[in-house]
Amino acid sequence: MSEVTNTLHGGATRRRWNPAELAARCTAAFHAWWARRHGSAPPAHDTGGAPPPSAMTVDSELWRMRTTVKDEPGALAALCTALAERRVDILTLQTHPLGEDTVDEFLLRAPAGTDLATAVSVAGGTATWIERADAHDLVDTPTRVLALAARTAQDAAELPLALRQLLGRCTIRSQPAAPAEGPGAPGTVPVEGFLEDTVIRLRAPEGGVITVERPYLPFTPTEFARARALVELDARLGPRFPRGRDVLTLPEGSDISVRRADTGDLAAARAMHERCSTRTLRMRYHGPVGDADRYLNHLLSPRFGRTLAVQTASGRIVGLGHLLWDGDETEVALLVEDDWQRRGIGGALLARLVSMAAEAGCAHVYAVTQASNTGMVAAMRGLGLPLDYQIEEGTLVITARLDAVTARRAPEQREHGERIGRS
Repeated sequence: MSEVTNTLHGGATRRRWNPAELAARCTAAFHAWWARRHGSAPPAHDTGGAPPPSAMTVDSELWRMRTTVKDEPGALAALCTALAERRVDILTLQTHPLGEDTVDEFLLRAPAGTDLATAVSVAGGTATWIERADAHDLVDTPTRVLALAARTAQDAAELPLALRQLLGRCTIRSQPAAPAEGPGAPGTVPVEGFLEDTVIRLRAPEGGVITVERPYLPFTPTEFARARALVELDARLGPRFPRGRDVLTLPEGSDISVRRADTGDLAAARAMHERCSTRTLRMRYHGPVGDADRYLNHLLSPRFGRTLAVQTASGRIVGLGHLLWDGDETEVALLVEDDWQRRGIGGALLARLVSMAAEAGCAHVYAVTQASNTGMVAAMRGLGLPLDYQIEEGTLVITARLDAVTARRAPEQREHGERIGRS
């Protein structure tokens, strides 16, 4: 019996194939190569349109699919045969061994209207999950993981986003270290982490717990190992964030700088609070003004998002913009010192934050403010993006959809977001 070694997931996993299955896979690979060699496959720049008539006569769609099959000879071959009979092109395949079963994850190009679920079920696949894919999913897994590791190495704020992109649609939560000690204390996890079905818990590099939840799809041991490796990389590198600085020219012609901020700016941020009026602080924090300082340590922490600070030539901070990871959603918030309001600072900060959110793969951002905060409303409208408004008891929630932001933002705005957000 022949053997093929699969090392896609960091450790050598041996999976046995019988001669018939191996021959079928080799034959399929040869036909796929021959078809592409003679031009019947889509050109390299094609990202999901209809292939030439010689390959497929109808429009095609990209899908991500995950299904569970028995880890026995012929199981994967039967699944691939069922897809081939429906003219489905397998673009990538990953295997996640689970003992007696194997979770197979595919990126597929299928003719429009193909009933993938039925095809997989007939071929023996169970617990099948299918969702639409796009051109971004065409990047192979090793390349994508290395890119996420590089982003995490540059900026500690990238860790939650990297985990989200690594594991798909999921909710990431950070909890501070519990005051109690011992293995049974709430909010603690073992050094090696914890995996239970649809929940991953990992020890955060700065203490506390990172929880990843994906209710619609259980995590595999392979995914758990990848997530743990990313967190371990972050812990080894220690605290860091980009030190890039940008220049913002105000309408009157004077220049101030915009840069990333973190907890090292806590004293300067508190000093700005002291210079702000009660009305300005109330508009920003929606609660007792005396409690405003309590939020700063959380807001400035790169673990919970990104912060941009507007700084004068003398080093005084006169504005703060926050991009906060709120589970699987993203919040934006602004605070501009009274003497510096109505000079375009809030709109410029918001544009940069939205650019950073779009570059990080966020689908939308929302702002929570008072219905009377016309400045924030104007800044959100100034983005030129589709907006949704919800008002309840004087609280206004404005949500901006970011699907068009990449095409609509100006070239200089893109440069600002990349330089400040990623250095």
